[in-house]
Amino acid sequence: MKQQKTWKQWALLTVAIMMVFALAACGSKEKEETNNGTTTGEETKVEEVTLKVGATPVPHAEILKEIQPLLKEQGVNLEIVEFNDYVQPNVQLYEKQIDANFFQHAPYLDQFNKDKGYDLVTVTGVHLEPLGGYSKKITKIDELKDGAKVAIPNDATNGGRALALLEQNGLLKLKEGVGVNATVSDIVENPKKLQIKELEAATLPRVLGEVDLAIINTNYALEADLVPTKDALFLESKESPYVNILVSRPDNKDSEAMQKLAKALNSEKVKTFIEQKYNGAVVPAFEI
Repeated sequence: MKQQKTWKQWALLTVAIMMVFALAACGSKEKEETNNGTTTGEETKVEEVTLKVGATPVPHAEILKEIQPLLKEQGVNLEIVEFNDYVQPNVQLYEKQIDANFFQHAPYLDQFNKDKGYDLVTVTGVHLEPLGGYSKKITKIDELKDGAKVAIPNDATNGGRALALLEQNGLLKLKEGVGVNATVSDIVENPKKLQIKELEAATLPRVLGEVDLAIINTNYALEADLVPTKDALFLESKESPYVNILVSRPDNKDSEAMQKLAKALNSEKVKTFIEQKYNGAVVPAFEI
C-alpha cells in the first residue's frame, strides 16, 4: 500500500515537471516570435523610408518643409534637395539621384520629356503660380515706351506663356491659334516695337533693373522679395492650366511612400499654409 502511494506521488511529480517545461517552451517561443516581429498582440515598429525630392526654394521647398513632420509620423523621411534651375531636377530624377521633384507644370514636363526622351510622370497637382509682369521703371502698362526692352523666360513653355500674357495685356499680337505655344517668330503685330529678350527664367529678377519689363515666374519673384499681388503690373489669370505638379518616375509613382507624399501635398494643412503664407501669389489647385 505504501509502495503504491509512493508510485502515484512520483507520477504526479513527473507530470507537474513536464507541464512546467511545456509552459517554459511556450513562453520562449512567444518571445522569439515577438523578437521576429510576428506577434500580433504587440505593435510592430514602422520601417522608415527615405524620399529625396528635388524642389526650387520658394514656394516648393517651403511647402515640403511644412509637411515633413507629418510624413515622419507616417514612416517617411522626406529629404529636400533644393535647385535653382529648371533642368537638373528632371535630369537627376531620371538618373535616380532623387526620387521625385516638385517645381514645374505639366506643359513644361511634357516638352522636357519630348526633348530628352524621358518618361517622367505626374503624381498629383498641387498649386498654381501666376506668371506676372514686373518693372522698376514704370508703374503701369501705358507708360511702356516704344522700343522698350521686355525680358521673358527662354524655355519653350514659359516663353510661350509669357508671350500669351503680353498679348492678353494688349502689348502685341500673335499668330492666330498659337496661344501659349507661341515663339517670338509668331509675333505678327508689335506696335511699340518691343525688344523681346529671351533669358534663363532664374536670372529674370536679377536683370529687372536693366530692362523695362520682365515676365517672371512667381517662384523666382518670391525669392527676389517681390510680392506678386502688390508688385506685378499684371498677373496671369487664376484659370491658367499651369498647375505645379509632383513628378516621379513610372517605377516609383505608385509606391506607398510616394502616395503618402501626394496625399500630404493635397491636404487641408497645405491648403491653409499656402493661403496664409502667400496671400494669393500662390493658389491651391486641389479640392479638399
